[in-house]
Formats: sequence, structure tokens, C-alpha cells
Amino acid sequence: MRTILSLLILIISLNTFSQESMRRWRKLNQVRSDKFDLVLPEAMRENNIDMWIVTNREGNFDPLYTDMGEGYVSSTGYYIFTDKGGDRIERAVLGISGYLLEEGDTYDYFGSADELKAFVEARNPKRIGLNISKNFGGADGLTHSAYLELAEVLGKPYEDRFVSAEKLVSDFRSRRVASEIAIYGEAGELSYTIAERAFSNEIITPGVTTLEDVAWWMKEQQFKHNLGSSFGMPSVYITGPDGVEATSSDRIIQRGDVLMIDWGVGLMNMYTDMKRIAYVLKEGETRVPPGIQNAFDQGVKVRDVIKKTIKPGVTAKQAETAVYEALTKAGFNKMEGFNKNTDGDKTDVIIGCHSVGNWGHGIGPSIAFFNPVRLGYELKPSNLISIELFAYTKVPEWNGKKLRVPLEDDAVITERGIEWLYPINPRILVIK
Repeated sequence: MRTILSLLILIISLNTFSQESMRRWRKLNQVRSDKFDLVLPEAMRENNIDMWIVTNREGNFDPLYTDMGEGYVSSTGYYIFTDKGGDRIERAVLGISGYLLEEGDTYDYFGSADELKAFVEARNPKRIGLNISKNFGGADGLTHSAYLELAEVLGKPYEDRFVSAEKLVSDFRSRRVASEIAIYGEAGELSYTIAERAFSNEIITPGVTTLEDVAWWMKEQQFKHNLGSSFGMPSVYITGPDGVEATSSDRIIQRGDVLMIDWGVGLMNMYTDMKRIAYVLKEGETRVPPGIQNAFDQGVKVRDVIKKTIKPGVTAKQAETAVYEALTKAGFNKMEGFNKNTDGDKTDVIIGCHSVGNWGHGIGPSIAFFNPVRLGYELKPSNLISIELFAYTKVPEWNGKKLRVPLEDDAVITERGIEWLYPINPRILVIK
């Protein structure tokens, strides 16, 4: 009887796993089909690229490998997209095969890598986009040796028609279809629920639990749910009067600590980036001290200004200027650089509202000082963006020293402006 019961449990668990695997595969196929139909034509034409070749080599896949559908590459293979006019971009695969790729039903033709030269000659493109980029790793998948191989195989005049597909890759990835946004919302739900559980008495016992205990528990949740991450170990850290004291280390969590989490999860090629904050009550305390609570409240006010200000149809730099103007008008002080807060009574603020999506830090338009090239890109409806800010406010309980409150949650830009993708951080979490 016990053996039969064990077999039934195994069959049920295998069936559940199979259903979840197929669910994720089907959703990724829908994303790919929608992106190829709806985004790729405008992205190629705006960037004046007639043919886009994405090269993959066994053991060294392009960053867009999952976007393209993956597959088995025995040596070198190519995803090739050709603009022949009309509403649809031709999609072909040469030298890449496999059940999941071929059954995905998003490509028009499968052939051998040996067909590459004849394939290109038959279409005679004027500009051939290759994934070469000095600015973004996500658009820089073509290795030097693979470039030389392409040049040798195709020869003149096609080698002279090679151009960087940097902006094409950014546009293709950052302009989202509804199926992508649906996945991102699911990823966000998993991301914030794990983070908020991590900052609870379920996981933390003051005086016993270490920062790395919490980080490893979060990693275990990623393993349990088959989630990836852009960031490696979750950043679980303590911020005190003199700044960050320790991050994901053997530092034991004590009463009176202000805790922060900065992390994200990866689900079906979508990666989140978000933060949460907690306070560990001291003996006799029943709530967060007023000064710390006020610092958080100031950060929320900053977030509200950012959300109301960002609109599509302008460059990220123009949006950044508008945000800082609105914050100054609201009584906040724009910082001159990261962690360069003042001793003044005003709350100091710096923003880093960066692109998110296929990596925790995406490659689309970015309202962030650390993405100077993408500050020049136009914000478009459907772009995914992290609304990230750092607000520094004096705390009387810390003898007037400032607490840095980092707030970050992910949103989508629509015609109406910023819209959240999951419940954002509403409060300081309390650990008793």
C-alpha cells in the first residue's frame, strides 16, 4: 500500500511539474509571437535596418537567446529577420533546432547554417544589423570571432553593410506587449511577497537571525519557485546613523535595527527590481519611532511626485528635469550626487528610475544618472520602468543624522503616465 501511495504522489508531482513547464513555455511563445508581429516591424524600420542577424554559438549564447526561442546549436546558428515590406517581418532560423523552438510556431523557415550566404544574397539587404554595442551588454552578444566568421562567409559587399543593432535591440526589448506585462505582474507578485515574508517574525528572531540567514531563505524561495535573478545574493542590509552597516553578512539582527532589502526575481525572461524596509522593535516599543516613520513618509511623498510627473512622449532626460523641478517645487532638495546628502533640514533626494524587463536593469529609456546614453531615448507607452528613489531625512532619534530611505517598485508607462504592476511598498514592515 505504501509503495502504491508513493507512486501516486510521484505521478501527481510529475504531472504538476509538466503542466507548469508547459504553461511557462506557452506564455513565452505568445510573447515571442506578439513581439515579432507588433514590435519588430516598427523597431527595424525606425532604425533603418533591412535584415537583423542574431548569432549564437554553442556554449556562448546571445543575450537574446530566450527572446528568440532558444534551441540547440551544434556549432554556429542564426536567427534572421528580414524586412520585405508589408506588415510582417520574415523570420528564419539557420543552424538551430529543437522541439521547443520548432513547436513554438513563430518562425517561417528552418534551415542549415550552410545556407547563410545564399539566404542573404537572395534578399540582398542594404543594412544588416548585428548585436554589437559599446553601451549595453544586452545588445553586445556578437563575439569578435563570430563577427570575423560572418564577414568571411558573407564577403563583400555585405560586410560593408554591417551596422550596430544597439538601438534596435533596445527598442525591440523595451516596447512591451500585453503578454509580457502579464508575466511581469506575476513576477512582481512573487518578488514582493517573498521579500515581505522575509521581513517578518516568521523568518527573523531578533538577537538570533543573521542577515545572511534571511538572504539564504530568500534564495531558497527562488529555488522552490524555479525563479532566476539578475543580482545574485539578495541584498539584505542594515542602515544606521552612519549609513549602511552590513549587507547579507553574519551580522546578527538586533532590536532597533532598520533593515532594507534590494532584490528581484526572474520569471519567464522577466526580471524585477524592488526594495522593502523593516524596523525591529526595541523592548517596550509598539510602533516605529516617529523620526524613522517621518523619513519613510517623506520618501512616499517623493514617490507620489515622481509618479504624477512622468509621462510618455518625451526623452528620459526631459522627464528627469521635469521630476526634479516638481520635487523642488514640493519642498525637496535635489542632491548633487549619490549619497552626497546635505546637513540641511530639507529632505535630500536623488532618483534612479531605470528601465527594467529582461534583466533587473533593462536597456530601454532610463531616467537615471547612471544610464547617460538612454537618458536620450524617448519614453514610450508599454516601457517597463523601476520607480527608484533615495530620500535622506533628519531623524531626531539619531541626533539629527539623516536616514536614507530607498523606495523602489516596478511600473509600466501608459498613455496616462505611470501605472503600478503589483501592490507597491505601503509601509515600514514591523518585526516584533
